[in-house]
Amino acid sequence: MEHENRPNPDLLLRRVQAEEERSSRAVLKIFFGYAPGVGKTFTMLESALRLKAQGVDVVVGCVETHGRPETAALLEGLEVLPLREVRYRGTSLAEFDLDRALVRKPKVLLVDEMAHTNAPGCRHKKRWQDILEILERGIEVHTTLNVQHIDSLNDVVAQITTVRVRETVPDTLLMRANEIELVDLPPDELLERLHAGKVYIPEQAHRAIDHFFRRGNLLALRELTLRRAAERIDEDVRAYRQDFDIKTTWPAAERVLVCVGPSPSSAKILRGARRMAVGLRAWWVAVYVDAPDAYPMTPTDRERLLGHLRLAESLGAEVVRLSGHQVAEEILRYAREHNVTRIVVGKPTHSRRRDLLKGSLVNQLVCGSGEIEVHFIAGDESPVPEGGRAVRSSRQVNWPGYGASVLLVMLATGVGMLTKGWLSQADFVMIFLLVIMVVAFRCGRGPSLAAATLSVASYDFFFVLPYYTFTVEHTRHLLTFAMMFAVGIVVSTLASRLRLQERETRVRESRTAALYSMSRELVTALDEQRAAEVTAIHAAEVFGGEAVVLLPDSSNSPVVNGVSRPGVGLSKEELAVARWVMEHGRPAGKGTDTLPGSRVTCFTIQAGATTLGGIAVATPSLDWLDVEHRGFLDAFVRQAALSLERVRLTEVAKVSALRIRTEETRSALLGAVSHDLRTPLGAIIGAGTALCEDRGRLLPEQRAELCDTICTEAERMERLVSNILDMVRLDSGGIVPKCEWVPLEETVGSALSRLETKLGARDIRVNLPPTLPLLSVDPVLFEQVFVNLFENVIKHCGPDSPIEIVARVEDRTFVIEIADRGPGLPVGTESQVFEKFYRGPGVRVGGVGLGLSICRGIVMAHDGAISAENRAGGGTVFRITLPVLEAPPAEPPGEVRPADEEEKR
Repeated sequence: MEHENRPNPDLLLRRVQAEEERSSRAVLKIFFGYAPGVGKTFTMLESALRLKAQGVDVVVGCVETHGRPETAALLEGLEVLPLREVRYRGTSLAEFDLDRALVRKPKVLLVDEMAHTNAPGCRHKKRWQDILEILERGIEVHTTLNVQHIDSLNDVVAQITTVRVRETVPDTLLMRANEIELVDLPPDELLERLHAGKVYIPEQAHRAIDHFFRRGNLLALRELTLRRAAERIDEDVRAYRQDFDIKTTWPAAERVLVCVGPSPSSAKILRGARRMAVGLRAWWVAVYVDAPDAYPMTPTDRERLLGHLRLAESLGAEVVRLSGHQVAEEILRYAREHNVTRIVVGKPTHSRRRDLLKGSLVNQLVCGSGEIEVHFIAGDESPVPEGGRAVRSSRQVNWPGYGASVLLVMLATGVGMLTKGWLSQADFVMIFLLVIMVVAFRCGRGPSLAAATLSVASYDFFFVLPYYTFTVEHTRHLLTFAMMFAVGIVVSTLASRLRLQERETRVRESRTAALYSMSRELVTALDEQRAAEVTAIHAAEVFGGEAVVLLPDSSNSPVVNGVSRPGVGLSKEELAVARWVMEHGRPAGKGTDTLPGSRVTCFTIQAGATTLGGIAVATPSLDWLDVEHRGFLDAFVRQAALSLERVRLTEVAKVSALRIRTEETRSALLGAVSHDLRTPLGAIIGAGTALCEDRGRLLPEQRAELCDTICTEAERMERLVSNILDMVRLDSGGIVPKCEWVPLEETVGSALSRLETKLGARDIRVNLPPTLPLLSVDPVLFEQVFVNLFENVIKHCGPDSPIEIVARVEDRTFVIEIADRGPGLPVGTESQVFEKFYRGPGVRVGGVGLGLSICRGIVMAHDGAISAENRAGGGTVFRITLPVLEAPPAEPPGEVRPADEEEKR
């Protein structure tokens, strides 16, 4: 048996992978307590001092001493990072400086109060998010946490203390922690510390004692903390046992397993197991094994089994369904994998003869349990009611199968009689064995045994001397008869097992296909409405009926968002059932123990502790509520929950991204406008002040210069405000082009005339062919496009750089190009120049970066496009493309379009 002691290669690989994952992740250590003042921060600092004495680089990122001198004294021996000052509503707040900690990058960083909410303006909203970023940078973090801040226990703590804690930490942080150190203090000592002012100042201490720090609250919170710590330890123990493939039971804590079946005595056994688990304060589980070799269950048995499993759930047990050929082996395997210390079964009440034929479950459990205790509870020994016997006795008989067995045996006998002169007795035996195997495979155990019996009788009567009697001349024929019976039993057993496995495989395949089809469609759902519709349609297909998906509105009332087909809805009574389900988080309606008179069955769609919605299903059959379908039902609802949660998170991400962009835009606008408004305002104020204080000392030329300065800077401010207002109107859709048929040269000439002073002696080259068609544009808006483009050249190009204006028609597209010979655009910024408030690197000229963005908005309002690219030989070309519309109306006689010309200045 040397191979049994050989290590499992899959287990070794899993262990190596787990160790590599642990070694690659930074360590998170949590000092866990049940209330403020138990000594979490003090213990964390003591641990840090010990690490520093060992030569470890330990730094304090943030520690709240709350004025406790003994805690503050421990900080003297540690490096403490300065806190970040954050201004909020006129108050200066001291917050943990995340960036400073990342730059310092110590081996171990102390960050107190994991559940703390950061002040607005910090990078993350919560301190635990800071901790996650620190861990991602490979820095080990030590932190503190109270039990009332765990998200999944928030409702429990509120029920105990009547105080709703707002600052919570996701449970995944506790699962992520490499080590949790429990910091405990008896409640009486904590109350003494509170009275002595070592936790809060006296006024706060009195309020705390009257509310949160009542002795009963502290006892309950302490128990909750110890249980949560024990759960974490139990998870670590189970992981260790799995990693090292430990099969023996470690009785570190009592764990009870009770066996459940369709027997009427299971209810009494469940209640006895529950009393045992409560007395031991132990975790317990109810296990049912679906064995293919067992007798098939009647509808009454199936309903009774479902009732027993529901009873186990209501008693607080975890319900597990196992599958396997050997019931005892499956139970013992599960017990060893989950470190079960006690197995509870019912005392057998059947005859010993059945154990000899089928094997004894009790004997197998006792012999294979090893160190696991096996307890027997006497069930209901009253005889089975006549109704139950009637059900079993009225089980449907496979009459077609028995008829087929008779016909096939008669056919085999006829073939044997016709070939009696050519075939030997061994050949006749093979013919009858073939008949037995065919009947066993096609018709089941009963018809196969009937075929075996008829085959033995026919073979003995027609083919064994003396013929036509049932007398057996030689005893060797008895072995042949026994083999026929054995073949019938074995083949029928194997065939029934194969049929059951085939049926289960088909069921699994159909369920997998249904979940795959649903998930494939849910992936494409972009909103809650579509996700709800897909879920309702697939629920109706899978469960056979009509389905409705309900989502909560702003007042948390259920509202129909998806139906399996048009016209399906819920009555007021059915909506009340859905409301109850979404409020209590438990199934209700038809086929359940709550509101069973309803037409529909309702389930919650939950993601963690959050209720996202509900599913209401109306079906004529309730088979899908059986224990066999419970796992598939949970998977279906979980798939819907994941989709709805994904959609909601996507919406939240969109809103957050929009808020970030809005904040960035606001900051950019304030930064740019504050500078560009302050400059002309300063000039205007300075010039105006000089004019007001003039006592005749200024010369007329100086007064004219000051007035010119005021006018120039006022125009500059007017352009700035106009650009901002135009951008707002473009973003809000407030600008609707008033299109007219105009020649391009008029619009270009008008823009050049407006900028004549700024252009000065700059070389302007206009190349507009005389065959250009008229443009259907808003002349005022499009003139602004050219003004902005020309001003952009004036700002960024030297006075020697010419401006080239070229237009042409290509494939019914009007192309207009404005080019210069300036420094060009930085590579990669060709599309960014049209974004709001974008200014190229190193730009020193004034402006807020709205001119080109306004150009893009106006051009797009005309169904056109604008782009920019660098020219060969230096410079930039801005290209505008517009669709060429139908020909304009004919010009009245006598009107002549202005002559096209090429102008140079």
